[in-house]
Amino acid sequence: MAQHNETSEGRSVRLLRVGEQVRHVLSEILQRGDVHDDTLQSHLVSVTEVRMSPDLRHATVFVKPLLGQDEDVVLKALRTNTAYLQREVASRVRTKYAAKLKFLADESFDEGSKIAELLRAPKVAQDIGEE
Repeated sequence: MAQHNETSEGRSVRLLRVGEQVRHVLSEILQRGDVHDDTLQSHLVSVTEVRMSPDLRHATVFVKPLLGQDEDVVLKALRTNTAYLQREVASRVRTKYAAKLKFLADESFDEGSKIAELLRAPKVAQDIGEE
């Protein structure tokens, strides 16, 4: 049983490491303006997280444009340039297969501010204060 646990733990560490490598490569490409796309060159985009599938064939890339501006436009530009970005990642991150990239907006910032806003709501603040 312990043997199986070690391999799954080792695999998850590898997924995290490869995901972080992909995140780093994509961040670098976007920061340097290597993608010949007006939208991507005129927006600062943070690659906040990359989650790899267990077989390393798929990477879900979470992004956030600076100040959350033009999120839909930025996502469309990233998706339009996916083939180029996949080639670049494949050439810089050595894995058996070139990962297919899927770009999604990172909603965690929005969720965090919604939670903070809810906690400040008079009814909730009153309930919290009573404890």
